Amino acid sequence: MVTFLWFSSSALQTILSLIPLLLLAILWPSAQARAVFQSWSWGAGFVLIMLLTRGWPETASQIVMIAQIGLSLIYLFILMAWLWLWYLKPHRSLKAVRFDMTSLGLALSLSALLAYPWLLYGALGSLLDVILSFIAALLFGLIASLSISQIYLRARDDDSNVMLDGFIASITLLIMGGFSTNGLQFFLMLLLPVIGWLTVIISHKNPHWLPLTFFIGLTIAMPLLFTDTDGVMLLNGLGSSGELLGWAWQATMIAIFLGSVLTLLSVIILNWQLPAWLTSGLGLTLWLIGGVIYVIIGQVGLYGDRLFVILKEQADVSAAASMTNYDERRNFVYETIINKADSSQADLRATLDQFGIVYQPYYLVNALEVRGGLVTRLWLMTRPEVERVLPSPILRPLPEPMPISSGSIMTAPTEIQWDLTNIQVDKVWQEFEVRGEGIVIGQSDSGVQGDHPEFAAAYRGANDTDDYNWFDPWFNTPKPTDIGGHGTHTLGSILGQHVGVAPEAKWIGCVNLARNVGNPALYLDCMQFMLAPFPQNGNPLKDGDPTKAAHVLNNSWGCPEVEGCDPTVLQPAVSALRAAGIFVVASAGNQGGIAGNVCSSVNDPIALYDEVFTVGAVDKDNNLAPFSSLGPVTADGSNRIKPDIVAPGVDILSAFPNNSYEKASGTSMAGPHVVGVVALIWSANPKLIGNIERTEQILTETAQPYTGPKAACGDTTVTPNNVAGYGIVDAYAAVKMALEK
Repeated sequence: MVTFLWFSSSALQTILSLIPLLLLAILWPSAQARAVFQSWSWGAGFVLIMLLTRGWPETASQIVMIAQIGLSLIYLFILMAWLWLWYLKPHRSLKAVRFDMTSLGLALSLSALLAYPWLLYGALGSLLDVILSFIAALLFGLIASLSISQIYLRARDDDSNVMLDGFIASITLLIMGGFSTNGLQFFLMLLLPVIGWLTVIISHKNPHWLPLTFFIGLTIAMPLLFTDTDGVMLLNGLGSSGELLGWAWQATMIAIFLGSVLTLLSVIILNWQLPAWLTSGLGLTLWLIGGVIYVIIGQVGLYGDRLFVILKEQADVSAAASMTNYDERRNFVYETIINKADSSQADLRATLDQFGIVYQPYYLVNALEVRGGLVTRLWLMTRPEVERVLPSPILRPLPEPMPISSGSIMTAPTEIQWDLTNIQVDKVWQEFEVRGEGIVIGQSDSGVQGDHPEFAAAYRGANDTDDYNWFDPWFNTPKPTDIGGHGTHTLGSILGQHVGVAPEAKWIGCVNLARNVGNPALYLDCMQFMLAPFPQNGNPLKDGDPTKAAHVLNNSWGCPEVEGCDPTVLQPAVSALRAAGIFVVASAGNQGGIAGNVCSSVNDPIALYDEVFTVGAVDKDNNLAPFSSLGPVTADGSNRIKPDIVAPGVDILSAFPNNSYEKASGTSMAGPHVVGVVALIWSANPKLIGNIERTEQILTETAQPYTGPKAACGDTTVTPNNVAGYGIVDAYAAVKMALEK
């Protein structure tokens, strides 16, 4: 539902600007000056009406674009009515204008040159994205053209000054540049004023609206078409939009430079009598060259958002709880949910195949990821087997691969780190000689630098094969790799030789957020791989082997609404993993903390689920980290207590790509410590492997009381509580209790 933002800061600023402009447009004694203020007023009015589209979610770009088109048509009708009834018709003395091909050819030529940076660096969305963006851009161009050419340029003096006219046109375009959403308006407000002088040069002798419409419309179409605005907002919401903003900024700066150079050159040829065939031919040629640039160098293809389609029927795997054989238990869960997916999805898959719609079936949640936009979503929602349809946003490709991160420390630590001694890991090693042997860790994150000295030998595929041990649904890398470093860091805290809790455990890995962003399907890709690993390029629904499943899963991530998740989307997946005897650990999130008293900030999957062991973060003094999310969980209406436990998560030294090390903070750093402790417990007493309830009981009963600062979310003197759960994890006490059973 649209939220009317009349009282938002943007609306207020626009209204405060529009009021004096309207007064000046009516009351100023000079007719030419009134025309200036009228042009600016129509620009401000356009932005004001566009603010009505700001109420939809950031990733609902197609709905926003449709709303912008509809509002633009309404505004265009009002503008044209005003022009005819109250402006052009009463002022028949205004100079007549006629269309000429020379101006149109010049408009096409200039817009083609300004398009090159976007063709080079950008990537298109879906076909519907392209159509809607192009229509919206042309409507913007028409409204801007009428506001500039018909209101001001036709009313100016015959001896008008190009520089002054260009300044007035630039202000109009600057005002109108605020119409877009998802951060793109910033780039438009930089670019559009630069082309103000070009609009005047195109229409200097003959201010016809059509050439200006094409010039402004095609110029603005390029950033609309080739900028992943959903991705910008998605990454910005996660605090990491730099990778996309950097390329958009570079394209904008090049376009601004080209616009400035073209303005200077155009002033030189302003009085030349260029034939229509020359400018028209030049325009078509330059656009053809742009097409060649795009095909040879650009990111060719359509990269629209996807849909996550959840079916009503979900598999019942509750019978697995009574199975004592671990492999039989995992096989039962896998086969049961595979059979449910195959049978319940059959009709929908057949229909999608019939229409040639690309899709990927899933089983851990009975769902499919479907390539399609708004129209496909509306159709899917009518299907009887479909429960709901969620967005599954995916980032468009970058013009160059992202550089691999590197830490600031190049040598391994020579002393045991504070986070390990804090939870008494060193005592476990010394007294019980337990270091995680026999346990397989499942790491789903940004990836792993597989040959890092901290854990290269611990990779289950180190002396064998990457089949069943590594899966990268992002880039299909054949061997463990990590661009951002987050996954390498978190895995180091689990089983690094110098920085890890359980250095003799093994690991397998999967990439669910290679560019620090995921969606329901990507998270599910990795969760399925952890339950039933499959060979490289294998089919998860046919080639999975549950006997090769990981024992304990680290999940230092969350799936917020901006990534397409609702509170219950992954709940069937974690229920099935628990039923299979796989211990699932999740970081609580970084949206809360004592400092802000942000209660109920454990609100994203999978940390909010009862089936998951959720971990908050403490510092060296065992005080809750200022960012660590708090309970109770209200997102799903359960009001359950979270987190379950806390662990060190501030200034944690661990591995980083390029064989380096780095300190980092977050509940992402806390969760791996608990994963490592579970590995120690199960390594110490293999009879506990798969016994999730008893393992959780050991962790909670041996946790050290939390005595740090209190929060409004609950009484920390009572356990469990919504600040620290049952307290601070204690590896030594936990392993000792495990050995007693």
